[in-house]
Amino acid sequence: MNFKAIILAAGKGTRMKSKSPKVVHKVCGKEMVNHVIDISNKAGVNDVVVILGHGSETVKNVIPEKSIVVMQTEQLGTGHAVKMAKETINDEDTIVVLCGDTPLIEKETLEKLFAYHLENEYMATVLTTKVEDPTGYGRVIRDSEGNFEKIVEQKDANEEELAVNEINSGIYCFKGDKLKEALDLLDNNNAQGEYYLTDTMKIIKDKGSKVGVFVGATIEELMGVNSRVQLAQAEAIMRKRINKKHMDNGVTIINPENTYIEANVQIGKDTIIEPGVMLRGNTEIGDECIIGMNSSITNSKIGNFTEVKISTIIDSAVGENTTVGPYAYLRPNSNVGNHVKIGDFVEVKNANIGDYSKASHLSYIGDADVGKDVNIGCGVVFVNYDGKNKFRSVVEDGAFIGSNSNLVAPVHVKHKGYIATGSTITDDVPDGALAIARQRQVVKEGWVAKKEARDTKKENNK
Repeated sequence: MNFKAIILAAGKGTRMKSKSPKVVHKVCGKEMVNHVIDISNKAGVNDVVVILGHGSETVKNVIPEKSIVVMQTEQLGTGHAVKMAKETINDEDTIVVLCGDTPLIEKETLEKLFAYHLENEYMATVLTTKVEDPTGYGRVIRDSEGNFEKIVEQKDANEEELAVNEINSGIYCFKGDKLKEALDLLDNNNAQGEYYLTDTMKIIKDKGSKVGVFVGATIEELMGVNSRVQLAQAEAIMRKRINKKHMDNGVTIINPENTYIEANVQIGKDTIIEPGVMLRGNTEIGDECIIGMNSSITNSKIGNFTEVKISTIIDSAVGENTTVGPYAYLRPNSNVGNHVKIGDFVEVKNANIGDYSKASHLSYIGDADVGKDVNIGCGVVFVNYDGKNKFRSVVEDGAFIGSNSNLVAPVHVKHKGYIATGSTITDDVPDGALAIARQRQVVKEGWVAKKEARDTKKENNK
């Protein structure tokens, strides 16, 4: 059985008041249209067809490359949109039609819809739900025996139909050949002058085929996002779902209402997430970690048993049993090993730091390869930029970099090389050598008294 999804993503989304197409706006770090694509794939869809219109190049750039793209140059209704994809529909396909602006639909709901559609051998099935206030939604009208009769849009409904509280989700299943046949028979004889996909259901029924209604969704799942307010509402619902999923999987989130975790983040068991944490992108957190309050981690991997304290980590990797922070900043391409200490106000960028090394505070480690068991003292700066180009430095295993030292790249500190405090190193340091690069201290006895006398004399002469 081949399941094919047709996702409607051609609308402009005027109420978003945005230069970008509505469906590329993100909910918990993922574009709305990609939420829909991912959920359909998880529910068993084999192929995805995306109907594009407004901002087609922008949408095309964010959806998976394997997606089939079809253009709807004129937005003449949902039926017209699906008709644009007619050439992609095979007779034996099971077609599911979804909306690109409904990111909250759940995998289990689609799975139940598919099963209901196939088990009852329906040629078309609509997903519905019942609500207290159906205003704005199309109504699903049943006959006296409770079978599907038609779907009526709000603008076309009479008073009796408006009183119906079963609403159309905008999500359907069709048998491929029946859908194609119905699309050819659509007209736009309605209040909006559009070709409604809903009309295909009645066309299929009137031709003698079985049509089903599956009451299987919540109103929350069916929420379309048409404005910034609705985008924020969807974000809140999705964030709550994501946090619950992690807690169900053994993660402690101390304050879920004050924790932001994006859709693709993975977190191991017995990890503790403190308030104010933001985990973004494809971040992976290991088991038994502590992610301290107000930390931000983006597209990074954190090993087991590691603690991050009030720090920012971007596009980097941190090993196991390591501590980062407080107030550390790991910029892109930082690779920190196991049992490492990156202390307060330490910044690391495009650097590798080996196991058991430590930079306890107030240092900048940029464009460097630091070995194992290296001590980097307070105030150390890897001077990597000459105003035009950047250069790398190498510090081998067991080296000791004294406080307030500068390593002017490119420089190579070899195995167990020692740098004296306050040195500016411009040449390589041999194995086991001590490098001192500072002037010898000069002491001038009585200098302060002489200075004070000069200052007093100047003041009296004014």
